Amino acid sequence: MFIQTESTPNPATMKFIPGCEVMPKGAVADFPTAEDAARSPLAHALFATGEVTRVFFGADFISVTKNAGEWKHLKPAVLSAIMEHFASGAALIAHPAEEPAEAERGQDSEIVAQIKELIETRVRPAVAQDGGDIVYKGFDEMSGVVYLHMRGACSGCPSATMTLKQGIESLLRHYVPEVNAVEAV
Repeated sequence: MFIQTESTPNPATMKFIPGCEVMPKGAVADFPTAEDAARSPLAHALFATGEVTRVFFGADFISVTKNAGEWKHLKPAVLSAIMEHFASGAALIAHPAEEPAEAERGQDSEIVAQIKELIETRVRPAVAQDGGDIVYKGFDEMSGVVYLHMRGACSGCPSATMTLKQGIESLLRHYVPEVNAVEAV
């Protein structure tokens, strides 16, 4: 197995691409703590290195965030854990977490549907290239504020504010005039 690595805009996060499907299309898994990683043998093994502070599984990649250590020391251990996991054939997630259900509010308004469509088709694929993910969390129609949750390499990234304000906010404001701002939650 050959695993490619890519740096991300977040210097603490590296993207590992094993050359196979990691998560089913449209699904992701975020492990912000070692306790959360207990449900995934691979995430648990990555946290066991003692240097990992977050693990994120995308469709075809794994983003690993480290503490203050250097990648040249941690990268071999991460590559080894990923190779061992995929060679073993073990399940990626042994105990799937139940995703919190969105509040039942009926059908989305036309504005919310438009915002969600732009996030799914334009924003999420772009941030996945950098090892992250962004999820729609809400829209306040009175203030025109869109609330988004950043995961993976996007979480804690020094350029996250720039991505939100200059990238996503500009895109949404261009296509949806009712949007005045974008904020992370």
